Amino acid sequence: MFIEDESSRVVEQVPPSLEYLRSLDEPEIGLQIYSLRNVFPNDVPGTFAKIKSWGIHNLEDGNDGTYGYTMEEYKGMLAKNDLKIVSVSAPFEELQNSPETVIKRAKEYGAKYAVCFWIPHNDTIFTIKETKLALDVFNKAGKKLEDEGITLAYHPHGYEFRPHNGELLMDYMIKNSDHFDFEMDVYWFAHPGEDPVAWLRKYPKEFKLMHLKDCKKGVKGNQNGTSDVETNVVLGTGQIDIEAIVKEAKKMDIDYMFIEDESSRSVEQISPSFEYLKGLRK
Repeated sequence: MFIEDESSRVVEQVPPSLEYLRSLDEPEIGLQIYSLRNVFPNDVPGTFAKIKSWGIHNLEDGNDGTYGYTMEEYKGMLAKNDLKIVSVSAPFEELQNSPETVIKRAKEYGAKYAVCFWIPHNDTIFTIKETKLALDVFNKAGKKLEDEGITLAYHPHGYEFRPHNGELLMDYMIKNSDHFDFEMDVYWFAHPGEDPVAWLRKYPKEFKLMHLKDCKKGVKGNQNGTSDVETNVVLGTGQIDIEAIVKEAKKMDIDYMFIEDESSRSVEQISPSFEYLKGLRK
C-alpha cells in the first residue's frame, strides 16, 4: 500500500492497516474473553486496555457477567477501548427456563449472536436422550431469539461425536437444528479425533462462529469433553492445522473467528496468536 503526499510528491510505503486487513476478508477476528478469566477480576479496565493494545476489537462474552460493574459502566469501558461484544453467553438452563434474559443480554450489547457452550449430562454419559432434549431446548429458544434478530449457536465440546444409527450424534443434531446454528471450536473437533475442515465442507452453512484454539503436539484426545487447559498453545505452533481451517473458513458463511486460550499463559499467548492470524489474512 502507498500513501502519496500531493505537496511534495514523495511516495512513502507503509504497512497495511489493521482496518484495511479487516475489510478484505470475512470472518473477522475476535477474542473469547473467557481466555482472560484469571485476570479480569483483578483489573477489568486494565484488561480491556490490554485487549485494545493487541489490536482486537470484537469480543465474545464468557459466563462471568460484568465483574461487579453496572451494565452501563461495563459498556462504557468497552466503548473507551473500541471493543464490542458481538456474541453473548447463553447457558443451557437459561435457554430452557428464561430465554428472555438471553435476549435482553444480547440486546444490551447489540450482539447478533448468543452461544450455548455446554449441554448438561451425567459424567461422561451423552446419548440420544440428551441430544433430543438439547434440540428441543435450542429450537424453542432459538425461535424466540430468531424473532428478535438474534442467532442462537451451540458450541460442541467433543462428547457429541458418538455413534448413533449409522452416523454421529453431531450429525443428528445438525440435521435437526431448525432454529439454531453452530460455533465450531476447532480444538474440540480435533481433540476427539475429528477433522474440522471435513466438517466445514460437510456442513458449509451450519457454522456461523468459530473458536480458534491450538493443541500441544503429541496430546491424545477423547470424546468426554475434557482436557488439560495447559495443552493450549499459540496458534500455528500445535498439532491442529489452523492454517487449513482458516483457509476453509474464509469460504464459509462464518462471521467471527474468536481466539480462545484457556491456559495459564493466555496473556502471553493471545498476542502472538493474533499476529499469526493476521499473517494468514494477508
